[in-house]
Amino acid sequence: MATPELYTKGVNVWVPDPEEVWVCAQLQQDYRPGDQQLLLLLSDGREVQYPVAPPVGLPPLGNPDILEGENDLTALSFLHEPAVLHNLRVRFLHYNSIYTYCGIVLVALNPYEELPIYGEEVIDVYSGQDMADMDPHIFSLAEDAYRTMIREEKNQSIIISGESGSGKTVSAKFTMRYFAVVGGAAQQTSVEEKVLASNPIMEATGNAKTIRNDNSSRFGKYIEIGFGSKGDIIGANMRTYLLEKSRVVFQAPEERNYHIFYQLCASRGLPEMRGLKLNSADDFRYTNQGVDINIPGVDDAMELEHTRNALTILGVQPDQQMELFRILAAVLHLGNVNIQASGRGGDRSYINGDDRSLVVFSILMGVEGSQMAHWLCHQRLAVGGEMLVKPMSGQQANEARDALAKHIYGQLFAWIVQRLNSALRAQREQPKTFIGVLDIYGFETFDRNSFEQFCINYANEKLQQQFNRHVFQLEQEEYVREELPWNRIEFSDNQPCITLIEGSLGLLDLLDEECRVPKGSDENWARKLYEQHLNQSPNFRKPRMSNSAFIVLHFADMVQYECDGFLDKNRDTIFEEPINIMRASQSELVAELFQQKPVGGSLSVSSVPNGGVRSGKRAHREHKLTVGFQFRQSLQLLMNTLNSTTPHYVRCIKPNDLKQPFLWTYEEFFGRYRVLFHGSSGQDELQVSCQKAIPNLIPDPEQYCFGKTKVFFRAGQVAVLEKLRAERLWLAGVLIQSWVRGWIQRRRYLQLRRSALTLQRYARGAKARRLAWTLRYTRAALIIQKTYRMVMVRQLYLAIREATITIQAFARGMQARRTYRLLLEERAAVRLQAWVRCWLTRRWFRRIRAAVVLLQCCVRRRAAWRELRRLRAEARSVEKYRELNKGMEVKLMQLQLRADQQAKESASLREALHVERESHSSELEQLRSALLKLQKQLQEQSHAAPTVTTQQQEERRRAEERAAQEIERLTQEMEALRMERDSLEKERDDLNTRLWQQEKEQEESRQQTEVHAAAAVQAELEEERRRYQGLLREFTRLEQRYDNLRDMSMLTTAERWHGHRRTDSTQSMSLESPSPVSPSCSGPPDFSSAEEGRRISVTSPFDRRTWSTEPPLNALMEDLGVPKDTAGKMQGEDLRHAYDAVRVANKFLERQLLAQRAEGEQEKAALMHQLQEAQARDAPASKELKDLMEQMEVQEQECCRLRREMKELKHTVTLRKILSYAGLAMSVSQEPMSPSTQLLSPALTGLLECRKKDESRLMKNLITDVRAEAALSLNPGLAAQLLFQCVRHADFSRDHTRARGLCITTVAAFKTALKKHSGDLDMTALWLKNTCVLKDLLTKHSPTQVVEGGEELLPLQVELREQVRVLGDVCIQAYQQLLAISESRLQPIIVPAMLESETIPGLSGAVVKMVGSRKRAGSDPRPVASGEVASMATVLRELGALHTALERQDLPAALLEQAFRQLAHLLAASALNSLLLRKDMCCWNRGLQIRYNVSLLEEWLRSRGLWTGGAAAALEPLIQAAQLLQMSKKTEVDGQAIVKTCNALSSQQIVKILTQYTPQSDLEERVTLNFIRIVQGLLKVRSDGQPPQLLLDVRRVFPVTFPYLPPPPVSAEQLEIPESLKISFLRKV
Repeated sequence: MATPELYTKGVNVWVPDPEEVWVCAQLQQDYRPGDQQLLLLLSDGREVQYPVAPPVGLPPLGNPDILEGENDLTALSFLHEPAVLHNLRVRFLHYNSIYTYCGIVLVALNPYEELPIYGEEVIDVYSGQDMADMDPHIFSLAEDAYRTMIREEKNQSIIISGESGSGKTVSAKFTMRYFAVVGGAAQQTSVEEKVLASNPIMEATGNAKTIRNDNSSRFGKYIEIGFGSKGDIIGANMRTYLLEKSRVVFQAPEERNYHIFYQLCASRGLPEMRGLKLNSADDFRYTNQGVDINIPGVDDAMELEHTRNALTILGVQPDQQMELFRILAAVLHLGNVNIQASGRGGDRSYINGDDRSLVVFSILMGVEGSQMAHWLCHQRLAVGGEMLVKPMSGQQANEARDALAKHIYGQLFAWIVQRLNSALRAQREQPKTFIGVLDIYGFETFDRNSFEQFCINYANEKLQQQFNRHVFQLEQEEYVREELPWNRIEFSDNQPCITLIEGSLGLLDLLDEECRVPKGSDENWARKLYEQHLNQSPNFRKPRMSNSAFIVLHFADMVQYECDGFLDKNRDTIFEEPINIMRASQSELVAELFQQKPVGGSLSVSSVPNGGVRSGKRAHREHKLTVGFQFRQSLQLLMNTLNSTTPHYVRCIKPNDLKQPFLWTYEEFFGRYRVLFHGSSGQDELQVSCQKAIPNLIPDPEQYCFGKTKVFFRAGQVAVLEKLRAERLWLAGVLIQSWVRGWIQRRRYLQLRRSALTLQRYARGAKARRLAWTLRYTRAALIIQKTYRMVMVRQLYLAIREATITIQAFARGMQARRTYRLLLEERAAVRLQAWVRCWLTRRWFRRIRAAVVLLQCCVRRRAAWRELRRLRAEARSVEKYRELNKGMEVKLMQLQLRADQQAKESASLREALHVERESHSSELEQLRSALLKLQKQLQEQSHAAPTVTTQQQEERRRAEERAAQEIERLTQEMEALRMERDSLEKERDDLNTRLWQQEKEQEESRQQTEVHAAAAVQAELEEERRRYQGLLREFTRLEQRYDNLRDMSMLTTAERWHGHRRTDSTQSMSLESPSPVSPSCSGPPDFSSAEEGRRISVTSPFDRRTWSTEPPLNALMEDLGVPKDTAGKMQGEDLRHAYDAVRVANKFLERQLLAQRAEGEQEKAALMHQLQEAQARDAPASKELKDLMEQMEVQEQECCRLRREMKELKHTVTLRKILSYAGLAMSVSQEPMSPSTQLLSPALTGLLECRKKDESRLMKNLITDVRAEAALSLNPGLAAQLLFQCVRHADFSRDHTRARGLCITTVAAFKTALKKHSGDLDMTALWLKNTCVLKDLLTKHSPTQVVEGGEELLPLQVELREQVRVLGDVCIQAYQQLLAISESRLQPIIVPAMLESETIPGLSGAVVKMVGSRKRAGSDPRPVASGEVASMATVLRELGALHTALERQDLPAALLEQAFRQLAHLLAASALNSLLLRKDMCCWNRGLQIRYNVSLLEEWLRSRGLWTGGAAAALEPLIQAAQLLQMSKKTEVDGQAIVKTCNALSSQQIVKILTQYTPQSDLEERVTLNFIRIVQGLLKVRSDGQPPQLLLDVRRVFPVTFPYLPPPPVSAEQLEIPESLKISFLRKV
């Protein structure tokens, strides 16, 4: 509750308004207790006086600005009606967000239009993310439920409630769609499609148009989606509650019946629907009561097509569908049956026998028309043990007819639900856990409320009770977790209202009791209610002006119910005779509907037979099962299910009086209110500092409480703290202003003082300079005099000094020579003395050393003698001798054993050597004999060689002579032509000078035309290539699905026939079937649209054609030429249909691929023709210029002809050699081929021969079963070169069939190897390299390529164009698999690495997150997964692994650039999508962090030369988004800079980032709404062609092109084939 101290000047309050409900106003003066009025300033500038008398009280306070647009309503400081409405309005209008959290509840506002926020890219963004990190969304709630189920292995429930038209059905549909995508099975089964297919069926049969909603659910449903142990969907189950059967026979104005009736009427023109005899919906009584039968924007005929497709997916056969439609049409015709009154007072009634509606009804239902006409107007009564037939009045007959129509529709609805559950039931295993989605009606109150509204509001009372208990239980768990001292929370419980309805002698008990009374009536029931509950229950009241109504005080509102019709609707009476007629129907479905018996414990009201059907004792007991009793049982079972699960809520809530505490972590509180603390507090003492400071700030200890990690506040206390913080900041601002002003004045004083001192300094300097000038002149005169005198005296001194020095020099020289002679004599004497003394000392030393050595020898000799005597004594000892002998014996035995072993080894080695020598000698003899044979053959062939050689030499000499003469003649002619060309060039230069301007204009126009045409051609080619590769990807996926189905069928067959016995290799080989797609096919199939074949997404399964029915599938198989023998081997109808459908899809996709390729080539040729025509039209029109140009062209052609002739003359020898080889090959081909005569031409030596029986072994050893280590150690492309040599040999041997078969087998082996190594980067890159090399080799040696290229190559004789095309497809498949591996590794770490990782240390640690980034109330933090923390180093490591794999195989640089362009788009799109949906990431410091992370990626790409290949453009949106977060966002100039800089971002993305921008510190400011409007206006002016999208398409695939790189010629001798490949059976020829 707000305290009066908060009402101070400047605070915002909310005041009631008759038009706007609530308007914001600002308080103009402080409020003091006792004031009667408040002076307020409204938003429009008016000042008003607001009374604060006790009936009105103080107006509600506004929340602080930091909580503006908060995504969780429980984070608001004041949680009252105006605050909630204003927050929802801000988010809906300004932030374009329809979702908001309110604790554990997701509030969804219906935008009444389709929003682009539910695509697959949005699902990818929310998948795997924490609920508290992302923007509120229905996918976020679904993800939280799914992850909680996986983590805790506990069942979950999503309860979707709200008033009619609030979007409950749409929310349930998107929730199921999310589960179908994230819980998709790995085997690509159809369980997810079946789950989604249930939606259009239930909407068609259970939804209708009401005044408030065009697609209102008129029943409640609870769908349990079962998940397996791996988290994939394996089944589902649906429960329905209280179908509104009264809508079948009655609709209010501007409302409709159920959609299925109008869909049938709109499709009445279809051939299969003509037998239903339907007309327009205006012609049927059951569909024209609402007058308006159409819904704007809805095509009922198309909706019926979707419904039929959904029924087909769920396994309802076409004949059963038509039976279903016949029953529905019969209900419409039953409503048009004309019942006429007769007799006195109309107490009788009859139906004409020729009534058309009755006749059609009888035919459609398969019953007797006369019997139905009779029992619709009569009833059978039991009186005194006899059965009497009583006629009914016209009103009673009409009521009986309507009751029969309602009963038929109810039974049909129950049958549909039963079929849905049987189709959705888990087949493989029992579900481990489930997630239930409850789409139930909300609280209803109308002008007239009846039995349906009573049951609906009763269900909402039960759900509200469950919601209250769950919410307060979560809150109490939060208190226990924080170890808070708390008392039990008392809240307003609606148990008294529930007891009033379902308790003993409650409203339902009294209603059932009155139904059992023979003469029971609504008036009697109302009287019993008054007697039992009036003035007894606080929730029951009686209206003042009515005795046939009662009032119940529900939790949401007070509702008045009219008692009229309660008993009839509770009984739901139907007479037995029409039911018996239906049971005898000729229609199997009709008989099945009315033969079924009630199932014990059934949950669906519609699935239980009506209580009024009386047929003996059992019928009498069923009579007690009234609608109210059944609904109460099913509702109780639903509540038990919900209580056993973890609920998640999606609903539109209203304001309540619950006072939920507001909580902060100690870090958040310290970061926000640190200014209120006294003294300095460190980061390590946050909790202690907060516990000391809060009691000083909030005196009342009941308003706060401390937990272990959080501090809790009651409502309004955050506003108190915000006020104290604002006051402290204001005082701090005043203090800062005083210091700043003092600093400014002091600075001015110091500046004046500095100026005065400067002036004084200059004046004193002038006086000092004058004195210095006088002193300088005086000093100069004295210096001159001194210097002159000094010069004269110095000259005399120098003369005397020179004479003195000369005398001293002579004297000192004589003295030095005398001293030198004395030193020499003394040195000689010293040397003599030293030598003598040295010789004496050395002699003495030698004598001493000799004496010492002699003494040592004597001593040592004496010690040796002693030791010798001791050893001799020991040697004489026997024991010592034995010990020595024992050791010697052991050593001798060891030496003897070793000698024996060496002798044996020597003998074996001699034998082996002998054997080797013998084998070597035999081989040598064989080689010598072979050599002699070859020499003989060579000698025999050499006799004929000289003749050929002599003739060739003679011809060559003559040709050279002729060539020399021709060259000389041509040289002379060329000289003359050169001179003529020079003259023509001069003339051409003159003409070029005159026509330069004209040519320039023509060139510009031509270039523009070429650029536009080339761009259009390139764009169409890229689009065609992208579509082709997309179809190829789908073809690969369907092929994998076919393999999975084949494996499943094999497993099923093996289990059925062999039990658990292991199948041997021969059986497994016999069960394998070839690929369902043949390599060649004819034109495309005749379908209405090519797009229908590509609509295979699991999220939109109703837009594609259904092939599950047998007759259309057989027709398609016959049209496409798909054989049926393979599918016939499989057991089981469903598996066989699935198998045939996959094969047909594969055949259709292949034909479509070929058709699109042909269309692309035709379009390219047409565009090139148009381009040539445009160039021809731009030719110069001048006649003179034409003549000159023609002359120049003639001369240039002549020069080219002469050069070509010279080149031909130079290559005469080479051409003759090739012709001779060709002639030799022709001669060999004409002779009969035999093993002895199959000799290769010299130009075709170095090939490899692979025999037919060794082909499978070659593929196995070289491709499919080769070990990864051995394969990676080979040279890049070695396998392809070996296979090409084998194909080349088969081609030269004229075995074209084997050459083609070898290519086909190689393609199949490549595909098998790719599937085997589907998760290995290195092996996938290896087979990509081999596939490309083999394709280039076949292309290089193709006949067309050799002729066009003019190279000296012998082309292949067999046509392998189709095989080259298939190899190109395999290249694309390997490339896509390579990217899929990298994408699967990168996808989980993109967002943590690029957005969340702290690459710049300390950047975000210095700033504490504000309120907007706190965890959502009631949500527990997700535990952190153990393992390596994702960072940019992890991303770069994964990219490096791909780069290393590609570089190791020496793949072309263009292919690397395309691959990393695709990965760069994945990184940028995933990171940007997450950024756009995460409010906590939109801040300045996070933008700096993201920009730094992207710069690391840029540097990595640049260092490897991959930046210019398209990666830069792919990363540009993310770079600009990071720049946008760092740019200024205040003025219009800033907006223009943003629009100019962010040209790669769409308008929606820029506005989304601006609205999501959340300051992380007080230094930043929020982006104002005015600035956002300015930017939106500037973006409207910008016409950059950006698509109107919010999120980037993460799954976008760029088409890949493989450059043609002709491999160098390699022979078999040059190939290094390791022994580990085990392909020695290949023979080199």
